[in-house]
Amino acid sequence: MDNIKNNYEIGQKLEIEIEKIVFGGEGLGRVDGFTVFVPMSVPGDILEIEIISVKKSYARGLITKIIKPGQDRIEDTSKVSFEDFDGCDFGMLKYDKQLEYKNQMLREVLEKVGSINLEKINIENIIGSEIETNYRNKTSEPLFKKDGKILTGFYSRKSHNVFSAKESLLKSKIAEEMINKFLEEINSYAGTKNEFKVYNEITDSGFLKHVIVRNNEKNEVMLIIVVSKKSQYKQLVKVLEKLYNENEFIKSVYISVKTEANNVILGEDTKHIFGDEYLKEEMEGIKFSIYPDSFFQINKSQAIKLYDKAIEFLGESRNNTVIDAFSGTGTIAMALSSKVRKAIGIESVESSVNAARETAVENKIDNVEFINGKVEKVLTELLKKEKAEAIIFDPPRRGIDEKALRSVVKNKIKKIVYISCNPSTFARDTKFLIENGYRLEKVSAVDMFPQTNHVEVVGLIQKE
Repeated sequence: MDNIKNNYEIGQKLEIEIEKIVFGGEGLGRVDGFTVFVPMSVPGDILEIEIISVKKSYARGLITKIIKPGQDRIEDTSKVSFEDFDGCDFGMLKYDKQLEYKNQMLREVLEKVGSINLEKINIENIIGSEIETNYRNKTSEPLFKKDGKILTGFYSRKSHNVFSAKESLLKSKIAEEMINKFLEEINSYAGTKNEFKVYNEITDSGFLKHVIVRNNEKNEVMLIIVVSKKSQYKQLVKVLEKLYNENEFIKSVYISVKTEANNVILGEDTKHIFGDEYLKEEMEGIKFSIYPDSFFQINKSQAIKLYDKAIEFLGESRNNTVIDAFSGTGTIAMALSSKVRKAIGIESVESSVNAARETAVENKIDNVEFINGKVEKVLTELLKKEKAEAIIFDPPRRGIDEKALRSVVKNKIKKIVYISCNPSTFARDTKFLIENGYRLEKVSAVDMFPQTNHVEVVGLIQKE
């Protein structure tokens, strides 16, 4: 690689053939031996691309023309960009091929990051989704104005530029209907003295910021409008009242005022305006109350498959205590409750712990306990007084803190079920455990997010 000259510059156009898809979802091709990564590309594609960044040993380019599509690409070759595909970086792939490439990427990461011998473990085929599009039960979209019209959209990759896609691939059909009705109402004020102003991040002015729609399996909707201040608050309430009265599927309406500058969408002051305070949903036989800030899996049907696989890997533990680390709102701990003597959840977000405790009471589940605190701190103390046979880990993308892993090793926990939204940190943490007397028995992937490169992994790790 060091002997290959880098003669390329930003703006230059090249012809390239894509060899493979790498972890992260981008296609990889070579021009005279020099590596170029191309988003939204498919193996076998012959493309015209424009270079957008150049490093010492590789470059990145965007598709300007599909000269010849690879056989795994969908039939519509008019769409080439992230924006064309509604922000879906695997939208250009046929669905069966999305699953195939996700399996490949998982194997590659386990080998390269985890140094894991794949011949010694059982890698099950990825669990695909019957619903390939419009599966999200929560959508949050920024509002912006274009040609005098208020629209919603998504942020472009690595920027704060907002775009509107031609078609919606991810949000539910009822959310799409809800947003369209809301936009129709607020745009009806255009050209009048009451015209709604949209928030401008650069000038820190304007009113409307985000529209959030949550829906349950019955297609009942919670509508939340995020605003920057209260200047047009009363006018917005009138709009929301009209929508609530005219649409039976709208069950709950909130306005959230956000003045702080951060990456959190909901504001500091969220007020219930019309209807019920929450939506009702059920998963794994547990009834949940969903509020504006509640965590709930955005793809319920696939989340059930993921949790069922984790419980299957755990196996029989009827007379034992099982710890659910990073327990969120307690779904796994409560789903386990009928299969174990006791389940203990550990979660750092206080509101999630409170929600879990309330849900347990509402569902009359009395053999679960939820502890508020950081896993790496709480787990060490908990294992001094509780004899746990198994731990289920479901950490955020950054994975498990080494202190928590060392506590597992020290206490000789027999069985670990590791759920991960990031195969790379899953492989890293598994490598640590293998080096400290454990073995990876089996791995299964679940396609929680069709049309994207993301994949959920669940692994069974046991003491040697």
